[in-house]
Amino acid sequence: MPQNLTFAIAMSTLKASQHGLARIKQKRKEKGWTIDDPRWLEEASKILGTDWQEEGFFAEGISQGTWKRFLAGKLPINTGAFKAYCLVLQLNWNEIVERNIHQDWGEAPDVSIFYGRTQEVHLLEQWTIHENCRLVVILGMGGIGKTALAAKLGQQFQHEFEYIIWRSLRNAPVVEEILTEMIQFLSEQQEIDLPRNLDGKVLRLIYYLRLHRCLLVLDNAEAVLKSGDRTGNYREGYSGYGQLLRCIAETSHKSCLILTSREKPKGLAKLEGEIPVRCLQLTGLPTDAGRAIFFTKGSFIGSQDEWQVLIYHYGGNPLALKIVAAAIRDFFDSNISEFLRFLKKVTFIFDDICDLLDKQFYRLSKLEQEIMYWLAINREPINLMKLQDDFIANVPHCEIIQAIVSLQRRSLIEKNAAEFTQQPVVMEYIIAKLVERICQEITDEKMELFQSHAWIKATAKNYI
Repeated sequence: MPQNLTFAIAMSTLKASQHGLARIKQKRKEKGWTIDDPRWLEEASKILGTDWQEEGFFAEGISQGTWKRFLAGKLPINTGAFKAYCLVLQLNWNEIVERNIHQDWGEAPDVSIFYGRTQEVHLLEQWTIHENCRLVVILGMGGIGKTALAAKLGQQFQHEFEYIIWRSLRNAPVVEEILTEMIQFLSEQQEIDLPRNLDGKVLRLIYYLRLHRCLLVLDNAEAVLKSGDRTGNYREGYSGYGQLLRCIAETSHKSCLILTSREKPKGLAKLEGEIPVRCLQLTGLPTDAGRAIFFTKGSFIGSQDEWQVLIYHYGGNPLALKIVAAAIRDFFDSNISEFLRFLKKVTFIFDDICDLLDKQFYRLSKLEQEIMYWLAINREPINLMKLQDDFIANVPHCEIIQAIVSLQRRSLIEKNAAEFTQQPVVMEYIIAKLVERICQEITDEKMELFQSHAWIKATAKNYI
């Protein structure tokens, strides 16, 4: 039998999805045969073990009618015929078949308007669809677009999965609650008497991840991580999430968990590489995509250089750009030049952007906050040795390195070669925090920060 393939001709039927129909049409055109060309039927029949030239009839399920129903996609056809037609077209039937997809999108955002991230979507497609990665982590600072990217990926490739479930960890639910919801959803509410212990629930989830091709998304994972400490440690009572991630990463199954977080959970680094676990550090949008966000708010006036300066200043952060676009439209008559001139004269941070950075700044350890202050005061990129020299108190080199690594995992600092710095808007925010703290210390008659930091450095180069 050709290609050593056999198909059981059963009563089961299949039809192509809308995505699949587009693939079928494309492949049919590449083949160059007309729709009515008998070779479609002859080749499909051979695949099923019947040679029309020798026997004078086609294999069961192969006919002009099933072929045209296959192309139209309105009615299902015999499973064997469906798979045979796919092979004639050199298509993987599993990639084009219409599935009975069970979806629970929870708090997933609407991504009908989505700009940029073409390369990121392609990379995530490669990891989740083609490489069958079991765990994919999307990291980045607040507002950078992690949630939107995960939603775009899930919605664009939903046809690849039988079950999709989205859960936000913003309100820090315990892992047992999340596991219960997932197991009940994947079992179509048949699992009622669940194991009481964590191990048992994780094993039940793995059972379903093996049984079905599932996409699980856990959004805002930083909510279950500890603040005021080195990044990645779990809050008390939440270490079960680490066990869940390890088990999903290390156990064989055919599903994928996507995790989004501002901070990298502890223990992921050792999972990357040998087993199918990948991490994507999400950075800001390029100028063209940033401009596209602005144009959803109206028309704006500015040169190419001014657009680049503006988008660089806000690190290409989509949420920050949306906030700034509305302000430039409302207060600067949509004139970017006027806004940039304003920024040269005044250190100004929009309240919404300040709130966004507050959420990350107050999660830092004391040493991490001190490093953020020093990076802002220096303004120019500096290396580790110069950074250590800035501290009046003798801070061990190893502690500074660990704090720098932690800040990188929190997506709050940038590294260029061997030097570290901050995005301009982050730098302005930290300087504003310094001023606020100094004023409070003067009021309280404490001069700790004022005496410990070289303020003269803060008058260095302005990046606008």
